[in-house]
Amino acid sequence: MTRIKVNVDGTAYEDDVEPRLLLAHYLRDRLGLTGTPIGCDTSTCGACTVDLDGQSVKSCAVLAVQADGGAVTTVQGLARNGAWTALQRAFHERHGLQCGYCTPGMIMAARDLLRENPHPTADEVRQALEGNLCRCTGYQNIVRAVLAAAEEEDTSARPEAHQVTEEATA
Repeated sequence: MTRIKVNVDGTAYEDDVEPRLLLAHYLRDRLGLTGTPIGCDTSTCGACTVDLDGQSVKSCAVLAVQADGGAVTTVQGLARNGAWTALQRAFHERHGLQCGYCTPGMIMAARDLLRENPHPTADEVRQALEGNLCRCTGYQNIVRAVLAAAEEEDTSARPEAHQVTEEATA
């Protein structure tokens, strides 16, 4: 067993873990944070994407011991006082989900993109999300949601800006 200290969604944890325990299983099985789904266990689908020390990672490809001393944010840790982020709202309002299985990973990967590039093009969104698979949506509404969230964040910084219309993101 290896002792780790990790901050997850703003809460500090200290646990003894098997050195081979994956971060995804630590989050789900030990901490009960089931909002991070495990889709493939091979880092192919991206459903388990979380933020680790400011970078999106596929938690099925990271050992819990690698997160020792770090900060993890899951999709469950994004909302503040029950209020969704612009990205979460955009996924809901623009129907960027269908079955919802890939949605946590898509949101976390999109969050990383918007942190690095607050004004992406549709092609840049597609490229940033190519490591996250969705079997249901056809991706168009996911791209629209990310672009709408970027515009909303931009609008909140500049009140005179205009909202993205559906036609502009088509």
